[in-house]
Amino acid sequence: MSFINEFKNFIAKGNVIDLAVAVVIGGAFGQIVTSAVNDLLMPIIGAVIGGIDFTSFKITLKEAMVAADGSIAKPAVTMNIGNFIQVTVNFLLIALFIFLMLKGLMKLKKQKEEAPAAPPAPSAEVTLLTEIRDLLKEK
Repeated sequence: MSFINEFKNFIAKGNVIDLAVAVVIGGAFGQIVTSAVNDLLMPIIGAVIGGIDFTSFKITLKEAMVAADGSIAKPAVTMNIGNFIQVTVNFLLIALFIFLMLKGLMKLKKQKEEAPAAPPAPSAEVTLLTEIRDLLKEK
């Protein structure tokens, strides 16, 4: 089998296509969650705790060095705590959503598994052998 045919077979498999779709949808969902956190959730949290804008919340470790002409010679060294908090909230929301979605899927799967299938009727041979056994027991 040629390399091109092997590649076509690999791409045509359902798992590869499902994975590609999942990556694209996951990326789009990540943007939605990021927007929800940055634009909806964090402003509310900031207002509750006193108007803190988390995007600008940082700890300066070393001040910026300013040149004589007023330009910045060396930028400040900062720990961007606000960005870390937002990324952490994004992660937690995405993880929560995935957990709830998987929990729902497992519940649906469990319901399908719980529905017992009716046992198959015994074949004609088994029925005949059972009758013979019962007749022999009677004698």
